[in-house]
Amino acid sequence: MTTSAPPVAGNRFADAIRSIPDYPKPGIMFRDITTLLASPVSFREAVDAMVAPYKDAGVALVAGIEARGFILGGAMSHQLAAGFVPIRKKGKLPHETIRVAYSLEYGVDEMEVHRDAVAPGTRVLLTDDLIATGGTAEGAVKLLRELGAEIVGACFVIDLPELGGRKRLEAMGVSVQTLVAFDGH
Repeated sequence: MTTSAPPVAGNRFADAIRSIPDYPKPGIMFRDITTLLASPVSFREAVDAMVAPYKDAGVALVAGIEARGFILGGAMSHQLAAGFVPIRKKGKLPHETIRVAYSLEYGVDEMEVHRDAVAPGTRVLLTDDLIATGGTAEGAVKLLRELGAEIVGACFVIDLPELGGRKRLEAMGVSVQTLVAFDGH
């Protein structure tokens, strides 16, 4: 499944997201979902829309990427009656982990997951707030697949299509769902 809301003014999700120019550096338009999260109606509608395509997909776990993916993933897990797996930055998990380096729009970092977080064959839905270049999501998919997960899909509130992240995940055979797309970076 590949769906994305058009980048149109008046989209209820786009309207709930604050845009901050020149953050974290000049030329970047930062899309801040904290305003969407602060609205009980917008937050609920976003979570409902994100889980709708997966209600009958047999999702056993939702994997959320640090940090906003934790907020969305926890709510999505609840809606799907599934467990939750945190994918964290290096050094944040207390038990035995596996780790992957990944490319960010602004550099390179590492993330990890507990080695025993996902049993082979488990159906996992991946989530985060935004897909830009796709480096973080690609790293998360690699980690989950290393554990033997079956990736049901990946869903995000925001897509920045010009940066190619969606295409990067789709090239890995992962379906992508987003609620809104914005032009630019």
